[in-house]
Parts: sequence; C-alpha cells; structure tokens
Amino acid sequence: MSKKKIDTLRKTIDKLDMQLLYLLNERAESVIELGKIKNKMKLKVFDPKRERDIFVKMTEKNPGPLHADAIVRIFERIIDESRRLERIEAYKDDKES
Repeated sequence: MSKKKIDTLRKTIDKLDMQLLYLLNERAESVIELGKIKNKMKLKVFDPKRERDIFVKMTEKNPGPLHADAIVRIFERIIDESRRLERIEAYKDDKES
C-alpha cells in the first residue's frame, strides 16, 4: 500500500468523522428537547424498552462490516451520553424554575 493511498483513506476518515460529529450534536439537540418535555411531564429519562428497540432496529438495519455486537456497544455509549445530557438539562430546568 502506498503512502498516497494511506493519505487518501485518512482524508476520507477525517471527513466521515466530521459528519459523525455533526450528526451526534444534532442528535444531542433533539435529546435536550426531549428531556425538557419528559421533565415537564414527569417522565423518567431511562426507558429500557425504547433502548432495546433502538438496539434491535440498528442491528437489523446494519449492512456491515461492523458486527452486531459492535453496533450495540456503540449505541450503548451514544444512549448513555444522551441520558446523561437529558439529566443535566432537566436538572438545569429544575434549578431555573
């Protein structure tokens, strides 16, 4: 493999990383809004059925080459951080009230 090919692949990866960053932050904005609504409705942040549904859907739609276990681990982290963000925003809203 040539140095030029490595550089090209790294540029592609960097571009994809930026897209992932944008999408994760866009998702986080939706999570914040959802958290505010849940807080007003006195709903829990953690919804185990919803999380299971996400894992099932993502593994079923996964075209590969990532293995289903990897997809679940990645989404576990995304959802964990989303829950944390929901709690932070809900707490912030409670303090401001």
